[in-house]
Amino acid sequence: MTRVATGRPGRPAAATREAALALATKRFLKCERVDVQAIARELGLARATMHRWFQTREALLGELLGTMGEQRLLQIRAETSGGGARALLSTFDQFNRELAALDGMRAFLAQEQERALRILTSSGGIAQPHMVGTVQRMIEAEVEAGGYAPKIEPNVLAYAIIRLGEAFLYNDAIIGIRGDTDRLREIEAALLGA
Repeated sequence: MTRVATGRPGRPAAATREAALALATKRFLKCERVDVQAIARELGLARATMHRWFQTREALLGELLGTMGEQRLLQIRAETSGGGARALLSTFDQFNRELAALDGMRAFLAQEQERALRILTSSGGIAQPHMVGTVQRMIEAEVEAGGYAPKIEPNVLAYAIIRLGEAFLYNDAIIGIRGDTDRLREIEAALLGA
């Protein structure tokens, strides 16, 4: 009699992918280094399992940042009254101010500047495309609700908003604009037509 394998060989993982991502997020928010091996050990997982789920530490960090950003943006939008360009601007402004003040982000940028910028700003990575997609869907929702008619295509507008945020919040310390959320708000208002 031939036996057919119905799943992966070996014992099942001691924890889930979501638990690993949650633990990584917790460490990030506590300004701790996100260490894949330490997370695997704490959750009783094999390194191979973490590798299968996330491939690299950078991919784990990219997913962490993209997921955390999307959840917070959507929560802020849900708590923001009104619609159209003004509601989008209020949402983005609050998000930007929170991000600029986030200790975990500041620690990440201070401890691993080059890696952090690569993870946060690469269009070939996970975080930036995730955030652009989230902002695009938010813009499209306002258009569909009939309260907003952007002068730029939603995908281009979303990309511009994210790239501006990257420059103002953590990328351009050299020219003195890192964390300048007031100027960022002014430019986003112009882009959104608010």
